[in-house]
Amino acid sequence: MRERSLQRLLAPRSIALIGGAWADAAATASRVIGYTGQVWRVHPSRPSSPAQQYFRSVEELPETPDAAFIAAPNHEVPAIAAALARRGAGGFVCFAAGFSETASADGARLTRELLASAADLPFFGPNCYGFVNFFDGVALWPDQVVGKRRERGVALICQSGTLALDLLFNERSLPIGCVLTLGNQTRLAAEDLIELLCDDPRVTAFGLYLEGVRDATRFAQAAAGARAAGKPIALIKSGRTAAAARTVHSHTGALAGADAAFDAFCAQAGIARCESLATLCETLKIFHLGGPLPGRRVLAMGASGGDMAMSADAARDLGLNFAAIPAPTAASLREILSERVHISNPFDFHTHVWFDYPRQRTMFSLAQRAGFDAVALMLDCPPAGADATAYVRVIEEFAAALPGAQTRAAVISSLPESLPRATRESCLAAGIVPLQGQREALEALDLAGAVGETWLRAATRVELRVPRAIGAAVRTLTEHEGKSALAAFGVPVPRGRLVSAHDAADAARQLGFPVVIKAAGDALAHKSDVGAVVLNVRSAAEAAAAAQRLASLSATLLVEEMVTDGVAEILVGITVDPQFGQLLVLGAGGVLTELLHDSVSLLPPFNAGSIEAALRRLRVGALLAGYRGRPAADVTALIETVLACTRYAAENLERLVELDMNPVIVRPAGSGAVAVDALIRLVEEH
Repeated sequence: MRERSLQRLLAPRSIALIGGAWADAAATASRVIGYTGQVWRVHPSRPSSPAQQYFRSVEELPETPDAAFIAAPNHEVPAIAAALARRGAGGFVCFAAGFSETASADGARLTRELLASAADLPFFGPNCYGFVNFFDGVALWPDQVVGKRRERGVALICQSGTLALDLLFNERSLPIGCVLTLGNQTRLAAEDLIELLCDDPRVTAFGLYLEGVRDATRFAQAAAGARAAGKPIALIKSGRTAAAARTVHSHTGALAGADAAFDAFCAQAGIARCESLATLCETLKIFHLGGPLPGRRVLAMGASGGDMAMSADAARDLGLNFAAIPAPTAASLREILSERVHISNPFDFHTHVWFDYPRQRTMFSLAQRAGFDAVALMLDCPPAGADATAYVRVIEEFAAALPGAQTRAAVISSLPESLPRATRESCLAAGIVPLQGQREALEALDLAGAVGETWLRAATRVELRVPRAIGAAVRTLTEHEGKSALAAFGVPVPRGRLVSAHDAADAARQLGFPVVIKAAGDALAHKSDVGAVVLNVRSAAEAAAAAQRLASLSATLLVEEMVTDGVAEILVGITVDPQFGQLLVLGAGGVLTELLHDSVSLLPPFNAGSIEAALRRLRVGALLAGYRGRPAADVTALIETVLACTRYAAENLERLVELDMNPVIVRPAGSGAVAVDALIRLVEEH
C-alpha cells in the first residue's frame, strides 16, 4: 500500500463528500473541526444553489480529491471507487454497509467488486464511520465532533463506530489526537494504521477496540514497531467468551479456550489488554504522560483511612505491589506527622497537615522520592457550586513537590465524576495523571506497570508459528505411538510394553512392580473416563486380573512402570490457534485439571526462562517449590520436558492439530520428570 496515498487520505487538502444526508453530516463535521481545504459535494440529483454546488459524479469534479467520503447505496460503491481510482485520489471512507459483515453471498460479491474496483487505493471500511484527525483538522465523519485540535495525543483505532463515538464523548480529559474507525477491515486494518502512525511524533500512544485481527503476523510486527518507537498500545478485544471454532478433544484445548492466544500475545508483546472503556481511557492517560510505568511498585496515599482500605481491597486481585515505605522515608514522615499517624502503604496521613501547606509539600516530596514507580494521591473534589478551594490546594501542593522526582504521579478520585475538568486539565499540565474511578485507576496502574516490566525485558518478543493450513482429515495417535514420537525429541516417558492381554502379566514382571496397565485401543483418547486404566498393580495375579477386565475394551494393552515418587502433576500441551498458531499451555495436571482450571499460555519463542516464569504463575506452582514439608520438584527436568515437547511441535508445524501430555509427573529434585500420558492429533498425510 502506498504510504503517500494513505497520508493524503488522513490529511487531505481536498475532500469529496458523496451522498445525501450522511454526507451532509460529514460536511457539518468538517466545518466544526475547522477544515480549511477544498470541499466538493457529489450527488446524482440534488440541485445546486448559490450556497452549495453539487457535482453529478466523481468524473465531474474540477480536480482530483485527496480523500472522499462515500455514503451511497452499497451497490453503487464499487463504481464510485473505480472512478476515484481513475482520477488518482488518495483514498476514501466507505460508510456504506451491506458487505462482508452480512456473511451473505451478495455481501461477499460486493466486497470482491469493491476490492477490484478500488485498485490500490487505501480505504476505511466498508461499514465504518470514518475518522476525525484533530492533529490536522480533518473530519470525514458523519456525526458530532467532540474534541479540539491538538499538537500531541493518542491515536484511537476502532472497529466499532459507536464505541469510537463513546470514546470521543468521554469526560475523562483523555488527549485524543485522532479517531480512526475500521469497519470490516477490508483494506485498511489496525496494523496498517499503527505502522503509519508510529512515525508521527504527535502520536503518544495507541488505543484500540478490535473485534478481530486480520493478519496476526503483521499485527505482531506493527506492535513491535510501536514498542520500538516508544508508543505503547492499550486495547479492548471482544470475544473473550466466544465458543472455540473447532471441536476440543483434549484438556489442553479446553484450558486454552477461544481467547488464550490473544491474551498470551498481549502479555508477551507488552500490550495492555483492558476490560472496559473506562480502564482503556485511564491507561491511555498514563501512557500519554510518559509511556508505561517502569513497574508496579505503587504508593497510595490520602487523608482517609476508608479510601486507603478500599484501595487495598480493590487491588487485591491485581499485580500492584504496595511495598512498605522505606525506613528512612518512614522516619522522616513520622517526624512531620507525629506518632499519631501510622506509616504504611496504602498511607493514611490523616488531616493533620490539611491546612499546613509547607509541611504538606514536604510530606509529598518525601513520598515522591521514596523509590516507587508511581505515587497516587486519592482525593475526591466537591461538585460545581461548592467550595473546592482546599481540595484543589492539596493537589497543587502535590504537583509543586513533583519536579525533580523520578516517580510518576497520579491523582485518583474514587468516583469518576469527582474530579472536575479544570482540575484534570491542571493535573495534565503539571505532568500528573488524573485518574477517575478507583477500580479503573488501579487497573490502569497495574496494566501500565505490567507493560513497563515487559518492555524492560529486552529479549521479550513474539514469533508466531502458524501452519499454512490445517486439513480436514485428522488422526489421533495411540498413546504408545504418541509417546514414541515424543521420546524421539527428548520427552522422558515410562518404560513400557505393548502386549496382548494374555502377555500382560509377563510384561509386568519384566518391567518390575508396581505397574500401570491401560487399554490401548485407537478410540480411547480419555481412558480414565471409561475405566481403561488400572493403577498400582503390584503382583502378577493383579496384573492378570486387570488384563482380563481391560480385554473387553481393547485386545491390546499398554503395560508401563508406575512412577511412585511424584511431587506434582503438570499438564503440558500444544494447541493451534487459527490466527496466532501454536500455543503452549501449562497447567495443573491429573485430577486437578478440570477442578482448578489453572493454566498459563505462551506463544513462541519458547525458552527456559519464559517457561519457568509461567510455571511460577500457576497456583500449583507452589508444589514445585516444596509445599508443607514435601520435597522440591525437579523443575529443571520439567522445563527440559516442556522444551522437548515444543521441539516436536515445531518439527510437525504443518501437521500438528493438538498435543496433550497430562500429566507430566515431576519427581523430586534431581530425579527427573516423566510424561505418563500423551494424546497427539495430526493431519493425515496424503
